[in-house]
Amino acid sequence: MMPLDSVTWNHTVNRKKAMNASLQALKSAGVEGIMMDVWWGLVEGEKPGVYNWGGYSELLEMAKKQGLKVQAVMSFHQCGGNVGDSCTIPLPKWAVEEIDKDPDLVYTDQWGRRNYEYLSLGCDALPVLKGRSPVQCYSDFMRAFRDTFDHLLGDTIVKFRSEWVPAGELRYPSYPEQNGTWRFPGIGAFQCYDKYMISSLKAAAESIGKPEWGHTGPTDAGHYNNWPEDTNFFRKEGGGWDGPYGEFFLSWYSQMLLHHGEQLLQSAKSCVRKYGSHAPELTAGYYNTRFRDGYIPTARMLARHGAVFNFTCIEMRDHEQPQDARCAPEKLVRQVALATQEAQVPLAGENALPRYDNHAHEQILRASALDVDADSAEREMCAFTYLRMNPDLFQPDNWRRFIAFVKKMREGKDVQRCLEQVEREAEHFVHVTRPLFQEAAVAMIHQV
Repeated sequence: MMPLDSVTWNHTVNRKKAMNASLQALKSAGVEGIMMDVWWGLVEGEKPGVYNWGGYSELLEMAKKQGLKVQAVMSFHQCGGNVGDSCTIPLPKWAVEEIDKDPDLVYTDQWGRRNYEYLSLGCDALPVLKGRSPVQCYSDFMRAFRDTFDHLLGDTIVKFRSEWVPAGELRYPSYPEQNGTWRFPGIGAFQCYDKYMISSLKAAAESIGKPEWGHTGPTDAGHYNNWPEDTNFFRKEGGGWDGPYGEFFLSWYSQMLLHHGEQLLQSAKSCVRKYGSHAPELTAGYYNTRFRDGYIPTARMLARHGAVFNFTCIEMRDHEQPQDARCAPEKLVRQVALATQEAQVPLAGENALPRYDNHAHEQILRASALDVDADSAEREMCAFTYLRMNPDLFQPDNWRRFIAFVKKMREGKDVQRCLEQVEREAEHFVHVTRPLFQEAAVAMIHQV
């Protein structure tokens, strides 16, 4: 993953000398390609329908020159406020003006707190942005990108990804970290209280003859930092999540998210158990409980559009998590792997947090092998994207471990080699490329 601020507000490549040295170092290490965010707020920032691709053209040419493939990420959310966000890039100025006129265009919780990082999926199809719907804006942007960089598609630009949701993930912004609203491992909060979402909820309730269920979301689901057992809705035994109203609401809430993904994937394609209610997943829009698999519907939706299921937290291990939080990232990755296997959709991975240690690398290698059952012998993750190119990566010890990690990832699970041999090769490579990665580290630190 490239730095979030790879392109400046002046539409040039940020730290050009550092970028050149870094791309050359990555290529020499055996990395196949890079992932770069293409920010909506940067490219179409001033006027609707007016696109400035300046810095991205330059960055793509740099990648092409080094022989690196590119995953282009259309980022339709704000940068800033999430884990790892190192800069601030808001939504386009003209979109923010419309939000100022109608604050219900953004996600809202039951206490009236607005989240200005994204547009609510409740207004996906409504002409609320200077006469265009959000989906139309996203489609026009992707089409403009395709037309501008048509000469690089398939050769340099090999993957196209759209992010119109929190931090680029298909979920609701149920655990916002800005201003300390949410802290791990709080349950989060439902994000369906803007007038457009409530209108949809009302229609869904009336359609099943229960209009009284359409006035609001759950009122007994606690606050962002509660534990499930602190609330009537999420408690394990007798919680509202497991009753008729809970089933209705959670089905509607998760289906709205899936429909949002369906719409945007269709648009992009045309251009190019153990822990009771699983409260944090439910508030994020995944109807995943001990009685119901919440990831199979998403996997099937992606399969229908020939897309890839890209999942994070691949580096995390169960025993590294706070015991009282009852987190199980390894089990979660396994569940997602089984869901993608059932839906016959490719699975790709990312690490959730910057990690440069062997423990994280070994966990990624294990997870990417997808050895989840007897039927998965021939499966592996189709891709893995490493978070993130920065000065820390080019520190000697981190670089040595990274080199060995890349070598093992490239070989896959079919090639078994002595670990010591890989480490020796990595040490030799570090010695040979020392001037190169040292130049990259110095250049990035001093932002030349």
